[in-house]
Amino acid sequence: MSDDAAPDLRASDADRERVAEVLRDALAEGRLVMTEFEERLEAAYTARTYGELAPLTRDLPGPDVVAPAPVSFAKAPVGEGRWAGRITGGAESSTAVAILSGFERKGRWTVPRRLTCLAFMGGGVIDLRDADFADREVEIVCVAVMGGLEVRVPPGVEVVVRGIGVMGAFEHPGEGGPPEPGAPRVIVGGFAFWGGVEVERRLPRAERQRLKEQRRRERLERRESRHELRRARRTARHELDPARRVGRREEWPERERHRDVER
Repeated sequence: MSDDAAPDLRASDADRERVAEVLRDALAEGRLVMTEFEERLEAAYTARTYGELAPLTRDLPGPDVVAPAPVSFAKAPVGEGRWAGRITGGAESSTAVAILSGFERKGRWTVPRRLTCLAFMGGGVIDLRDADFADREVEIVCVAVMGGLEVRVPPGVEVVVRGIGVMGAFEHPGEGGPPEPGAPRVIVGGFAFWGGVEVERRLPRAERQRLKEQRRRERLERRESRHELRRARRTARHELDPARRVGRREEWPERERHRDVER
């Protein structure tokens, strides 16, 4: 189905999910606030036609957004994986410093080939979940002196931790499964003295939101199934009640006869 599909045509579940994906990306990039996102997402999942879906992403940019309808309803060609568009090139090196203070690198930003981070009696967060990468292998050098640094990586990214801790520690993220095809390699090294560097795997915000929505839909489906079961049981009881009443009326003469005998 092309982007200029007739607005009265019925939308499929796949069409609704494509619109929801654009909304999740917009939320992660800060283009939508949470209330707008929730309203549009609910409208997307309840939409019946293309005409109801089209306005939900009309003001949101993206690779699949073209006029007049913002979301393409055609299947995208298979590329080299979801990481192909996130290896963008960029700066060779950069620094981030927190002295008696803090810093954050998160959202949509480009990780240079070498990033040097210093935290002296302060802290910093390096969030790679929504970031682009200057190369397929990047190095993050962390120096934490009486401070702390946190490196957040998404699933599917290979992580190598080579840091040294003296009265401090480098915390490994643990096994995250095999790397995804085309995913970058992140090397975390450096030095921690009376401080710590934590490397943690976390799902991207949009993915967490998608799983939350999925669990919510599953709960609603289970609740609706329970309601259907209760309605079916009530209907069955109502259908049996007339027969029971007839049976009781047939027993009344026999009960009266027994009472007369007892008297």
